[in-house]
Amino acid sequence: MAAKELIEIKFRLADGSDIGPNKYMPNTRVDTLKEKIIAQWPKDKDYGPKTINDVKLINAGRILENNKTLGESRLPVAEVPGGVITMHVVVRPPMNEKSSDKLQDDSLKKGGCGCTIL
Repeated sequence: MAAKELIEIKFRLADGSDIGPNKYMPNTRVDTLKEKIIAQWPKDKDYGPKTINDVKLINAGRILENNKTLGESRLPVAEVPGGVITMHVVVRPPMNEKSSDKLQDDSLKKGGCGCTIL
């Protein structure tokens, strides 16, 4: 495989720090990237993702889907040949059990949707 085929990516965390850059094959799945982010998450951070579902990757304004590969998720307009792609990492804040129970109770109380048709 030629080095040209590798995609160089760094992951920008909410506090402005980065993980990477590292090089990945275009057939690398997004869920595999999320697993690597969790494994490389800085230990000095107060919070960190526990599962891949706690992590969202954003590239050029698009949230990447777990079941897609990098090749399928790429936006050629947002890339500079030979440059490093910066993907933003958003982590779902941890919820305590009372909050999640309250959300479930509230959703059961509400019937239907809150849509407005004009």
